[in-house]
Amino acid sequence: MTTAPALDTVPLDRALADLRANAVIWTATPVEQRIGLLERLLPRIEAAAPAMVADAARAKGYEVTAGWAAEDWVTAPWALAQTVGAYLHVLRRIAAGKEPLPAGAVRDRDGRTVVDVFPATVSDRLLLNGFTAQVWTLPGTTPEQVRERAARPYRGVPSRPAVALVLGAGNVPAITPLDVLHKLYAEGEVVLAKTNPVNAYLRPHLEKIFEEFVDRGWVRFVDGGAETGAYLTAHDLVDSIHVTGSERTHDAIVWGTDERAGERRREDAPRVDKPLTSELGGVSPCIVTPGPWSAADFRYQAEHIVTSKMNNSGHNCIATQILVVPRDWDGTERLLAEIRRLLRELPPRRDYYPGAADRLDAVTRAHPEAEALGEGACRLLVPDIADLDDPMLTDEVFASALGVVRLPGEDAPGFLRAATEFAESRLPGTLGATLLVHPRTERAHPAAVNEAISALRYGTLGVNCWSAFGFLLGYTPWGAFPGHTRQDIGSGIGFVHNAFMLEDVQKTVLRAPFAPAPRGLLTGSPSLSPRPPYFVSNRTGRTTMRRLTAYAATGRASALPGIFLSALRG
Repeated sequence: MTTAPALDTVPLDRALADLRANAVIWTATPVEQRIGLLERLLPRIEAAAPAMVADAARAKGYEVTAGWAAEDWVTAPWALAQTVGAYLHVLRRIAAGKEPLPAGAVRDRDGRTVVDVFPATVSDRLLLNGFTAQVWTLPGTTPEQVRERAARPYRGVPSRPAVALVLGAGNVPAITPLDVLHKLYAEGEVVLAKTNPVNAYLRPHLEKIFEEFVDRGWVRFVDGGAETGAYLTAHDLVDSIHVTGSERTHDAIVWGTDERAGERRREDAPRVDKPLTSELGGVSPCIVTPGPWSAADFRYQAEHIVTSKMNNSGHNCIATQILVVPRDWDGTERLLAEIRRLLRELPPRRDYYPGAADRLDAVTRAHPEAEALGEGACRLLVPDIADLDDPMLTDEVFASALGVVRLPGEDAPGFLRAATEFAESRLPGTLGATLLVHPRTERAHPAAVNEAISALRYGTLGVNCWSAFGFLLGYTPWGAFPGHTRQDIGSGIGFVHNAFMLEDVQKTVLRAPFAPAPRGLLTGSPSLSPRPPYFVSNRTGRTTMRRLTAYAATGRASALPGIFLSALRG
């Protein structure tokens, strides 16, 4: 029997000591210098992008030239460059003596204060035409309070010197660097980031990208597994923790895993009693509202739904797991037929995340009727879940399995009431949900649609837009709907990203065109946006995202024609 080598804590202690020694310098760094650091970060993102994408593709088991690699451009260099650009936009406003939020962005909507955060720039309006994001603040928050509290660390309320521990996720490459940026720029803390063993290949790339921050002692990256994480979370030099993972990960940190863990939870006596924010998982729904869909609408929204499942092989905490459809709508079977067709036709890929095979086997055991689709039968569709205690409704699969729940409702308002009640009462997690509704249906039933949007308690709600898109924009706060506690953590506590540094956030409502250009003119959702390049069915997604990444990093207008040409061919 062999024993694991003892953990070498010396490098960890040294890294934390360096960060502690330099924390006060970062806190005192003026906004103009912080802007310069971000400006110099962008070319390093562009330089590191090809190798980072290649390593991600290799880790997932496909060639960097495969169509699947479009997602690696989206969720690594582009997301990082886009978020850096968002911070730069806000900080440049502040440096110029302007308010963080532009005039008119904060307003009262039916007695609630809302903030229009996207689009924020001319480029946003051009490249993501028709996409919008609105932040809803907590009830009782006034527009004046929102304006006064935005970006307070840069407006006379400086942060205290502190060391943050970021425990990185193993699935999406951008999660760790975006959390590092949030801790540095929104909370003013220096950062020790531990990469997950699943994607530890990212560390050399991240060290190059954050080279200037590393050299100045404001950021450190380390590798390691659970033992390293346990040592760091309990370390005296760590002031705050942010973790992306599962509810089990959070509970292991806070309550432990020994025989006294339950007792600690009941007594609210945590092992680690530091400020801890978290972005965890859940069972995310996509709700399909009945309406006057055309054949092209069924094809397009099937691509949308399959993307929300098959992106990253479903290894996303925001992946659609349950498709909620009207039982009596004649469009339900047409939509499912298109979903089946696409799942069969997509190129093969493996579910690479540890434990995925076991979780898919559990779905198959619970559902012998599950349809195995695609080459190698690697994708599961459970076409009719009726048992409200079904494990597909209670446990996050974190793999390529999609369940379907059929609910009653003679019309759109009736179905939306049933679907909202089902999502709120039966599905665990509050990170994100997606609502699909035809524009003509919304115009016919505005009160019912608005009621559903208001009632769905998720940190990000996407209306005709997969809610995961909110993770990518930088301006949009990302986290669970408020109300969880460390004893009942759900999908987590706190928001990250959030370039406007808004306080009192309740949720973000994203909107996108129901149909791409030019067909959106026929559905009442006009825009210039073609099929999104992140769709798994997009034929030119990899090229478009590579060009978009270069544009996000450089801002060169000469790149725009190539972006549009590639996007239109997708």
